Amino acid sequence: MTSIFERAMGEDFSRLHPQLQRRFGVGLDRGEACIGRGVMTRIRRGPWWTVPFLQIGRLRNILIPDTGTDVPFVIENYAYLDPYGRETVTFVREYTIGTRRRRFDATMVHDAGRIVDYLGTHQHLAVDLDLAVDDDGALVLTSHAQRFYEGPVAFPFPLVFSGRARLREWFDDAEGRFQVDLEVHNERFGFLFGYRGSFTCEWTPVSHVPARLLPRRHERRT
Repeated sequence: MTSIFERAMGEDFSRLHPQLQRRFGVGLDRGEACIGRGVMTRIRRGPWWTVPFLQIGRLRNILIPDTGTDVPFVIENYAYLDPYGRETVTFVREYTIGTRRRRFDATMVHDAGRIVDYLGTHQHLAVDLDLAVDDDGALVLTSHAQRFYEGPVAFPFPLVFSGRARLREWFDDAEGRFQVDLEVHNERFGFLFGYRGSFTCEWTPVSHVPARLLPRRHERRT
């Protein structure tokens, strides 16, 4: 069995830097989790009018409204089977901004040749991800169509009310650290949110995912 990312990327997965192959190779067959610890050198947001949008996202751990420099953070990647039998990988980030702790929750599954990223504590948003590799062996992730789910309600989430994310993650051999750069833009209003930072990873054997990292509700629909 290969990881959900290798299944989605096919032969391109082998073009990733070896350290990225290990990081995104986390899966049930590996029996290990990847824990990253580091610092966001800068977390920033758009103009003042983006704050209400970010605050709404904060309520379900989808976005964070804070800004800061040299912000410590942890990202935890665990693989597990969700209630519908799908291999799922957690991407839970926790930031320490002054005396506040903020979380950004995401769980990812493979579906029909693509990665679907469920955002938030209740998997309200399902986002299609495009995964590519650049000439430096970095992973370039771009978000596309989004769908909102709540009980029987389901509809495509208009990008005019949301944002499109572009993330680049790479490994710096000189520093021995992973580097990450994210920006989220709205097609009409421009820049909404972004961060840049670096971290190191440790891989630890694991038999189950900690309950604190699981979403409060799993969504069957992709």
